[in-house]
Amino acid sequence: MMNDKWFKMDNVAKVFLATCNLRDTRSFRVSCTLKESVDKELLQQAIEKTVKQRPQFQVLIHKGVFWHYMEMTNKEPVVEEENQRPCPYLYGRGFEGKLHYRVTYFRNRINLDMFHALTDGNGGMEFLNIIVLNYLQLKYPGKLDKVSVFSGASQADLEEDSFKHFYGKKGKPVAGTKKSYHIRGLKLPYNQLQFMEFHMSAQEMLKRAKKVHASLTSYLGAALMLAVYRDMPALQKNKPITISMPVNLRNFYPSATSRNFFNSVYVSHTFSGEETIETLAQQFDTDLKAELKPEKMKERMDNYEYMEQAFFVRMVPLFIKNPVVKFFARQESKKVTAVVSNLGRLQAEAEMEPYIQGYSAYCSTSTLFITICSYGDDLTLGVATAYRNTSVLRNFIKTFTDDGVEVTAYASEVIY
Repeated sequence: MMNDKWFKMDNVAKVFLATCNLRDTRSFRVSCTLKESVDKELLQQAIEKTVKQRPQFQVLIHKGVFWHYMEMTNKEPVVEEENQRPCPYLYGRGFEGKLHYRVTYFRNRINLDMFHALTDGNGGMEFLNIIVLNYLQLKYPGKLDKVSVFSGASQADLEEDSFKHFYGKKGKPVAGTKKSYHIRGLKLPYNQLQFMEFHMSAQEMLKRAKKVHASLTSYLGAALMLAVYRDMPALQKNKPITISMPVNLRNFYPSATSRNFFNSVYVSHTFSGEETIETLAQQFDTDLKAELKPEKMKERMDNYEYMEQAFFVRMVPLFIKNPVVKFFARQESKKVTAVVSNLGRLQAEAEMEPYIQGYSAYCSTSTLFITICSYGDDLTLGVATAYRNTSVLRNFIKTFTDDGVEVTAYASEVIY
């Protein structure tokens, strides 16, 4: 691979670059758990094959005069046994000349940690599935040779900046919204995060969502709102609780890019004290559907791209841009209580299913971030929290266990 190719950063990546820090590293993890222990040497061979099939992640991020940019590199990833926290620091001081993603394993789990400036959850999950398929083909010669997990997109389509491609040039500055409640309590010391994983029956949870006439996302979002409300001090219960949800824009535009292509929608509610999970889930569902209307998603994307396209913004040097981006990102974070990201129902090719136990995902945060995904009947909630106090999470899970749902929980040591 020649290192004479470079890319501009998409507009979401520029925010991640300006705002990453030792706690919120702006990285995410997607994992695939196999039904037997991982062979390190075969996994190394698998990733070496994968980077030839998906070379767009073989990049180094550099600072230019006006913007960051990515340059292709010959450097190859080295597989290691997991020895750091999920979502580690993958960009910044000390990472000059290093790749901005990492492949690790632990027992029967393959992990892909990736700096969010490279791609979003959709692109990361596809990359992980290619690694897993290549690994299984090496592990079981001849059994999976005809299986493919490729989207069929060309290299140009995979590298496309879809924000620019679909920008409608009708954007305008985004209007401000009311500040929302932030979860109380001290944060963990030394930029630490705690990671937890909750497993439950997808069918059982879907039944409960259907019972209250809401989607699974709305049911889980409403349950989280209630959990936060029950932990709110009395004097702050007049503040709205706002859940931010990343949305895959590939569902709205014909894009096959493996770069970032998502936007966030917000559902906000100020409690009266009379809400139940049934009434709140229905209201959440109504509000979410309104936010997901194609015309509203188009308006939101154009508004987001608008500022970057402005001539006076493009001409400002990077050392001025970064503090400004960081300031506005901080102001935006004041409008959000927690983030819920639903990667949806994940499926492997039929021939791969006998070897795969499940999937999970996490995303770094400075507050509370819950990542949802399901595989078969296993619904997985990957929780990253910066707070010492876990009462909100206890309230959240208690909503389901009180309703008869069996929940299996795993928690990491508090590491950084």
